[in-house]
Amino acid sequence: MLAAALLALTACAGTAGAPAASPSATAAASAPAPPGPWRLVLDEGFDGRELDSALWTTCYDWNKDGCTISSNNEAQWYLPGQVSVRDGVLTLTAERRETRGSDGKTYPWRSGMISTGRDHWDGEPRRTFTYGYVEASVRIPAEEGMFPAFWMMPASRFTPPELDIMEFLDSTTRVNMYVHWVGPGGEEERQRGTYGPDDFSGRFHVFGLLWEPDALVWYVDGVERLRVTDPERIPDVPMEVLLNLAVGVPEEPPSSVDRARMKVDWVRVWQH
Repeated sequence: MLAAALLALTACAGTAGAPAASPSATAAASAPAPPGPWRLVLDEGFDGRELDSALWTTCYDWNKDGCTISSNNEAQWYLPGQVSVRDGVLTLTAERRETRGSDGKTYPWRSGMISTGRDHWDGEPRRTFTYGYVEASVRIPAEEGMFPAFWMMPASRFTPPELDIMEFLDSTTRVNMYVHWVGPGGEEERQRGTYGPDDFSGRFHVFGLLWEPDALVWYVDGVERLRVTDPERIPDVPMEVLLNLAVGVPEEPPSSVDRARMKVDWVRVWQH
């Protein structure tokens, strides 16, 4: 999510859950939007009472009592206690609560995230994927100042490349879709697509990305919204799956906002 170079971060284990079904979520449950044949290699419905720690961690790859993304200048420190499960819904909760990070800084907010990455720098990622169709049913928060995201980063711990399946920046009605890559001169480059307006905070929506060797195709509720075919822009390395609720990008929430929640019904990965 708008990451640059190395993500210098830190984390712990946690709990989480699964969201209630919606018309869009139910429609996408049986098969991915792009034509197959497909095999389901990850099917997470968050049906238990806590997060499956064999599949998910509550931060990134460099973890020490929580984490943040310093390159984004975010206002939150991620903690496992902000990840919860109830009634079949994974909830990431952001709350205005001063939190001291293990990086020595104090953050005005704390929030939650999940990743298929590792618990610490020298560990092994739980799950990585190279090519396929990745999708999740998500309901974003309505509050201002939130930065919810569903994305993928390399198992190498370094970005770019990076695939942002969905991000909401300064809007709850227009979704952003990005691919980040390394340009000819070694600089980071990116391509952006948007779709909207739609009521993304009012109900669950399905966000998907088809990742093939010759194309990247973004889908919203089963409809193609962005296609990238330039070979230079298409990653070919194993990547982890992440969902998080950042705070304060591009602007801090207003004083009237003290809490927000991002809900996830399910996450699936399909491969040929």
